[in-house]
Amino acid sequence: MKRIRVVAGILYDSAGRVLIAERHSDDALAGKWEFPGGKIDAGESAVAALARELAEELDVHVLSSRHFMSLQHDYPDRRVAVSFYLVNEWSRQPLGCEGQELEWVDPLLLDADRLLAADAPVLDALKKGTGLSHECEFHD
Repeated sequence: MKRIRVVAGILYDSAGRVLIAERHSDDALAGKWEFPGGKIDAGESAVAALARELAEELDVHVLSSRHFMSLQHDYPDRRVAVSFYLVNEWSRQPLGCEGQELEWVDPLLLDADRLLAADAPVLDALKKGTGLSHECEFHD
């Protein structure tokens, strides 16, 4: 089974909503939503991958982040190890740079079935407020 290391960012807006991104129609698991991020390159740290992926996907510059949780999930064709980070501070308004749809959603109202299976436990933790501080800042 193929193993992939991935990083994902959890961004909150001033209303306490989190940012999710829809997977492209040509991607595996198309139509599902996820916390933005991507693969960690060989020799790259998770924090560096987070900064790179969010810059590429959202055109944001990560100024401050902290580890939230890590987990593994087995899909039929691969095992994914995901490190999730709360992005406390960033610059620029997030944009779907790769043509993906973005949506700010209240985590308490978000249905886990919309998300990738690997992201569902994170949503549960967010709903419980586990280890969270909503002191996130966006800088123009």
